[in-house]
Amino acid sequence: MAVALTIDDGDSPEKMRERMITENPVVVVSLRSCCMCHAMKTLLSTVGVKAAVIELEETEASSSGGYMQSATAPAVGSPVLFIGGEVVGGIERLMAMHLSGRLVPRLQEVGASFQK
Repeated sequence: MAVALTIDDGDSPEKMRERMITENPVVVVSLRSCCMCHAMKTLLSTVGVKAAVIELEETEASSSGGYMQSATAPAVGSPVLFIGGEVVGGIERLMAMHLSGRLVPRLQEVGASFQK
């Protein structure tokens, strides 16, 4: 079950992103213009997951607290997936989890909300 996002008017955008990641079981950090970001969101939707999405503009990607440039998703423009508050990585890691049959059990483990 997802916890409601709490917003404090005094929070910085970085703090709000951190809070969103910790308060939601599945979060995608995405760029609007990124086709791989779209593919990640589509795959999650296909398995029935309601993921929270942090949409960044190109100009925000470099100041996103390192989300778009982590070791698991090194290229700016790559989506970054968080499950249970932990970084999973980019589209390749998501695809590997899905193809190996580990994705849905992991999503269920963290209480992800599935669409019916």
